[in-house]
Amino acid sequence: MLEELVDLARLSASAGNRQPLKYFLANDTDTNARIFPHLSWAGYLKNWPGPAEGERPAAYLVISGDTAVATSFDCDHGIAAQSILLGATEKGLGGCMIGAVQREPLAAAIGISSQYKVLLVIALGVPRETVRLVSVPDSGSIEYWRDSAGIHYVPKRELPELLIN
Repeated sequence: MLEELVDLARLSASAGNRQPLKYFLANDTDTNARIFPHLSWAGYLKNWPGPAEGERPAAYLVISGDTAVATSFDCDHGIAAQSILLGATEKGLGGCMIGAVQREPLAAAIGISSQYKVLLVIALGVPRETVRLVSVPDSGSIEYWRDSAGIHYVPKRELPELLIN
């Protein structure tokens, strides 16, 4: 399944069609345990250290840029990650793009060569929480939160606010 998701990314747009992205796939307990400590989770939830044992992602995709192919990776990893997450959703999985990554320590922990620059990590698994999209409140705060029942609320700007014409 992870290879199928990367295949979606492979077919996605790439700046100048350079296709510099490479992927490290992890879905075993040992490798996942080496990845987890190098990720920062949900920065607005100050007292939450991330998923607890038993609730952690079943798989990770580490998206890297191959410096032998390009020196700049533009927005390729964002495009690829979105394609992967849309495919994951179609397969009934939940996922999260994680940009708050200790890149060099992560690369060392899983043996990624210095030829590859870690750009983004995608965490995947069966969703265990309920997420609700809500309008950004009048205060303008875009910080997500959880209520006492554990429901995760994510404020989103309304469409008219995004349109400039």
